[in-house]
Amino acid sequence: MPRGRGRSRVSALVGAQEEGSASSPTAQPQRERVLLRGIFEIGRGSCDVVLSERTLRWRPILPERPAGDSKCDLKCKEELIELKDIFSVKLKRRCFVKQQGNGTLLGITLFICLRKEQNKLKDSTLDLINLSEDHCDIWFRELENILTGFPNRPKSLKILLNPQSHKKEAVHIYYEKVEPLLKLAGVSTDVTRSTNVLAHSLYGIAHVVTATLHIIMGHLQPVDVCTFSASGKLLRFGFSAMFGFGGRTLALAEKYRWMSPNQRRDFAVIKALAKLKPEDCTISFLPLNNSQDVLQRRVQASPKSGCSGPWQTLHGQFLNVSIMAIPCLCSVAPRGLAPNTRLNNGSMALILARNTSRPEFIKHLKRYASIKNQFSFPFVETYTVEEVKVCPRTNTSGDNEGEEVGPHKPASETTFPWNVDGDLMEVASEVHVRLHPGLISLYGGSLEEMNDCSVTCNCL
Repeated sequence: MPRGRGRSRVSALVGAQEEGSASSPTAQPQRERVLLRGIFEIGRGSCDVVLSERTLRWRPILPERPAGDSKCDLKCKEELIELKDIFSVKLKRRCFVKQQGNGTLLGITLFICLRKEQNKLKDSTLDLINLSEDHCDIWFRELENILTGFPNRPKSLKILLNPQSHKKEAVHIYYEKVEPLLKLAGVSTDVTRSTNVLAHSLYGIAHVVTATLHIIMGHLQPVDVCTFSASGKLLRFGFSAMFGFGGRTLALAEKYRWMSPNQRRDFAVIKALAKLKPEDCTISFLPLNNSQDVLQRRVQASPKSGCSGPWQTLHGQFLNVSIMAIPCLCSVAPRGLAPNTRLNNGSMALILARNTSRPEFIKHLKRYASIKNQFSFPFVETYTVEEVKVCPRTNTSGDNEGEEVGPHKPASETTFPWNVDGDLMEVASEVHVRLHPGLISLYGGSLEEMNDCSVTCNCL
């Protein structure tokens, strides 16, 4: 690793903290306890380096200049990095071909997580050059102890790889970009190649290094989770679900697994639109009482509608029913399938598309990819809820695509397809969806930091 490289790599981080930052030398609320102080070569010059409880600071050692020398003031400006941004520390050695032993010690290399534009995270390095074994060993051990003390950073991970995903490049991407970072951070892994990996996006951007660094740095976010039950039996956990058009589209796509993912998705959407028909069902929901916008649109109840206690009930024909505990950012909906939902605000978005003409429903779908409001149609209703029950009133689905894939099932055995996080779930009876706020914690950044980003998913 050439000298001077480390300093230039962290310049963006340092520059962002120099002026008006709470981490700048002039803005410290109190003086930090100094752990170590020594001399290292950083870049091409010797520096006075100070390791404190939260930061690593360095200042170039230069010959004395007359007071007021602006050039001297500029060159002597103190720089820093925060220790929480360091994810690994290694002894830097030069090894020659056929050389035995560990090689010649050059110093210490710090591996740093930097935040770049568009919410991307990037790994960088800073070299602290010093040829003294004893000096470097003391600093190396102290830095290792500090890194070990950071909470939430994983020590081991179970990795599930889907060899069919991302144009069958998932395995190559993992071993080329993800595994080296995990090894560098000292995270042990147990890898299975799995064909049943939940593929969806919760937040952030489609950038594998960013995702890996969020894990390494221990960036945890509590996330709301839904349970899906039928006849009093728990079926599965999930974050989002679609019934009607969304479920039928996925059921169609599953029958054409021999196609590429993009072809399969497009074909299924077109075919489902060509055979578009509503589901006759009853939908009951429990509104979120502590929200200022409990009902984003008023329930326009039909004469048959009724409610029992705080529950509200709707009867009718629906082209699609979406239940979202997370925003579901994806390529076809950059603002999200449920843009007013958050990862952990303790609510679900219930989005109902009542029966309408095919052209109007297509207009509604196209709005997801634009900046226009996809819910501003007379046949679309949205609610903020805690629980939802969806009960099909007639067994009209069956083999609803009309494909000649085998004999039709008896009416009593007819199941209805659900799209739950991109996985097909077939149920013959009422489905009860219940929210569990902050049930799990996942690695990643907060949605507020990543509101303007678009990611890809396999929801359809």
